[in-house]
Amino acid sequence: MALAVLVCGSAAYADRNDIRITNLGNPSPVASAGSTTPSANFNAEANGDFRAFARTFAAVMTSANLMPPETLGHAGFSLNAELSVLGLPTPGREDGQVTIPTEGTPTNPLLLPSVHVRKGLPFSFELGARVGWIDRSDMFAATGELKWAVNEGFTWLPDIAVRAHVTRLMGNKDFDLTAAGLDFGVGKQFPLGGMVTLTPYGGLDLTGVAASTDTLDFDQARQRNTTTNPANPYAGLDNTGVYQEVKLMENINSRLYGGVRFIGGALQLGAEVSLSNQGFIEVANTQTGATRSRALPAVLGFSTTLGLDF
Repeated sequence: MALAVLVCGSAAYADRNDIRITNLGNPSPVASAGSTTPSANFNAEANGDFRAFARTFAAVMTSANLMPPETLGHAGFSLNAELSVLGLPTPGREDGQVTIPTEGTPTNPLLLPSVHVRKGLPFSFELGARVGWIDRSDMFAATGELKWAVNEGFTWLPDIAVRAHVTRLMGNKDFDLTAAGLDFGVGKQFPLGGMVTLTPYGGLDLTGVAASTDTLDFDQARQRNTTTNPANPYAGLDNTGVYQEVKLMENINSRLYGGVRFIGGALQLGAEVSLSNQGFIEVANTQTGATRSRALPAVLGFSTTLGLDF
């Protein structure tokens, strides 16, 4: 009875870009273990679709640096408003396609406005935090980062930095998505006169993706009376299950990025282009047991920033 109440409770409002993860389908061909009843919403490659979605959406969440490798200095502070514009792949299960299981038709390109705060630390370290909103949804991407400039400030040498970062999707339902990685950046600041500088930069970001789900109800047409069956006290568990876990070290995205930052006094402007490459994944068919290699699409992003450096 408790499960029936949970399953059939009133639905909360969701916007078009909110994720309904069960839209990817049920990976089990039968309603329950030992049953011969076909499952609801069956998709033999649902686990592969979940993995493809997780890696693609992680690429969306981690699509921007918008800062050169040089740090702010131990007394420095920066506050920026940012906007990323991201192209989403074509829905589907073929090579170069990924289904984003949204409540409605997803907006494409997808907008990701963010607020980014950075604080300089001694010894060429820098601490940062970014919170971005997934447009037309209740979801946010929260990022924490720590950067160390291995080399900076030399006249004839480029600035070089390593950045560790972790991003977690917030406000989503029924699944968890986390991306963590290392970013290697290089850049060089050029003075244009007075307090005006221009800094081109670029780099490579290697990001691991981890994702898992809660127990999901794949029978979206379920009624309360179908979960209270005296002959089968576990009827409420029919057509429920989880997707195969996506493990961090087995799912690495590589992102190439390049951009330029302009500083005039305390004002900071910047623009950046990035391309996330996701490579291939192995997809298993839960009905036949066969596996196939599936190419995931690259995610192209363009980002801008406007802020103040103190």
